[in-house]
Amino acid sequence: MSASPEAVLMVNVGSPDAPTVPAVRRYLREFLSDPRIIDLPGWQRWLLVNLIILPTRPKKSAHAYQQVWRPEGSPLAYFSQRQRDALEQRLRRPVLLAMGYGNPALPKVLAGLDGVQRLTVLPMFPHYASATVGSVLEGVYTRLAQRPHVPAVKVVPPFWSSPGFLDAQAELIRSRLGDAEQLVLSYHGLPERQVRAADAGCLRSDACCDRLPAGCYRAQCLATSRELAARLPGVKLSAAFQSRLGRDRWLGPASDVHVAELAKSGVRRIAVACPSFVADCLETLEEVGLRLRDTFLQAGGSSFTLVPCVNDSPTFIDGLAQAVEAA
Repeated sequence: MSASPEAVLMVNVGSPDAPTVPAVRRYLREFLSDPRIIDLPGWQRWLLVNLIILPTRPKKSAHAYQQVWRPEGSPLAYFSQRQRDALEQRLRRPVLLAMGYGNPALPKVLAGLDGVQRLTVLPMFPHYASATVGSVLEGVYTRLAQRPHVPAVKVVPPFWSSPGFLDAQAELIRSRLGDAEQLVLSYHGLPERQVRAADAGCLRSDACCDRLPAGCYRAQCLATSRELAARLPGVKLSAAFQSRLGRDRWLGPASDVHVAELAKSGVRRIAVACPSFVADCLETLEEVGLRLRDTFLQAGGSSFTLVPCVNDSPTFIDGLAQAVEAA
């Protein structure tokens, strides 16, 4: 890497190296073994991952990845690299890209920081969750603490209220909305226990998310919805949460249930945006773009439009650059 004393480290979740069962199994084992992802006692997590999930899930996930895989690799890797390139050009300083799981691996990227005196860490998640921002920061701090020289570290906080992020998302929605009767904002879901763990006051009343505690994922998502509504006057919108797994109680309403209810209530044309993701990936392109579309159409809908993530939108990249400079 460059000998510059300053660098920016972008970190996203990651994806398998290939849309094959062995590659997906390796990725899922690493991903699901993180105690911030599956917050169970170690022995319970091991049993769940190795005896229940890994025997069957990799085949299903590999098929899903095959539906959206690009010649350049996974969609997340492709768009993350474009974001890195655009941000480096905008900042005119080295920008490194790492993934929390898979490649480019965070430990390997951090091992190449020789000569860096000041490091700005940029978790690529608009909203705080222990499983995303928390996991990234734990990984960075743990590995930097093992180095003889630890650079000065600053962190770009979750940017759910950043004008650059919100304006970029609103621009994309306006460009794709067409004649949709309703806009659905589909956020990645979380088990309710993880939301409560981040802030003890969460989910205690219907109005608890009117305040904005630092760690409350749901409150930040709903605040993003309000900000986008203000930028999209006249657009009817609703919020839901996708990717529910297991039997635990998750944030709701569930996106698949919500769009089916819209169709059954007479709504025929919807657009769906995914503001908890900044790069198109398996969850946006396959889970929403294919499976959620099928759910809506089978329930009686006639038109389903997927709004792209902000990806390397110039408005979004400018906003990221401003956030990095402010940090």
